[in-house]
Amino acid sequence: MEAVTAMKPLIKVAAISGSLRKGSFNTGLLRAAMELTKESVPGMQIEHIDISPLPLINTDLESNGTYPPVVEAFRQKILEADSILFASPEYNFSVSAPLKNAIDWASRSPNVWADKPAAIISTGGGFGGGRSQYHLRQIGVFLDLHFINKPEFTLNAFQPPQKFDAEGNLVDEVARERLKQVLVSLQAFTLRLQGK
Repeated sequence: MEAVTAMKPLIKVAAISGSLRKGSFNTGLLRAAMELTKESVPGMQIEHIDISPLPLINTDLESNGTYPPVVEAFRQKILEADSILFASPEYNFSVSAPLKNAIDWASRSPNVWADKPAAIISTGGGFGGGRSQYHLRQIGVFLDLHFINKPEFTLNAFQPPQKFDAEGNLVDEVARERLKQVLVSLQAFTLRLQGK
């Protein structure tokens, strides 16, 4: 069995957190996902792509089909990725402004999101960010992103038992196992869409 899993092709995942806050629980989910791939999801490599340097989208910043260098670098990271992992906090029943800004920059011609498999994870109060996931899925339809349907991952960060430590790291083992299942599903879906 180990030989079979070791032969899986490497899937490069671009991971994006919609929260810019230093102690963000959503960014903590991405850190946990990166740890889990090293521990127990062979064949998957996750890179956290920081969206905080991106300027607010403004087509005046485009010049002869090119974008500001920081935007070009971000777009290239998305283009090179095999799939996308979004950690989407919920702001006013929707996606955060920084996440929407990043999505919009990468959707400018040519749309680098097109035909990418993707998954969404989220945490917060109440519904654990679930409503932001529905809006992100709607946006994804227009961008030709292909989201996995199951398992869904939302997490109420404030409901006992403790989910995160003081540094925003995911410490709840049940949640970590659920997160692992999302990664396994994204990996399988990516390989399927690649015909592997």
